[in-house]
Amino acid sequence: MPPKGAAKSGASKGKASKSDGTPGGDSGGSSGTAVKVRHILCEKESKILAAMAKLKNGAKFNEVASEFSEDKARSGGDLGWMSRGSMVGPFQDAAFALTPSKTVKPIYTDTPIKTKFGYHIIMIEGKK
Repeated sequence: MPPKGAAKSGASKGKASKSDGTPGGDSGGSSGTAVKVRHILCEKESKILAAMAKLKNGAKFNEVASEFSEDKARSGGDLGWMSRGSMVGPFQDAAFALTPSKTVKPIYTDTPIKTKFGYHIIMIEGKK
């Protein structure tokens, strides 16, 4: 689980963005206090981009996570329920901006999110 820290973030797939490029706008966008998160973590940008290509070609998120993610703490990239304040800033911002989806048809960050841990592709399965 990514602890608090600083890094850049990207926009979210399937979400409206403000003119400054930050996520925002639609109902439920960043509301809630916890999200059920899955991610794919790679140290190298080239590897995360290969994982993203597989997702864009219709692969299941959990299968791509099992193949590519360098974070083997949980199977299929499942980090479980995480509360606001327990994640690094850009990871948290991206996670709370996403719409919940299923691994078979994931809605995920459309650009990798860079943190001190590496590059992440993030999806959420629930929000509360």
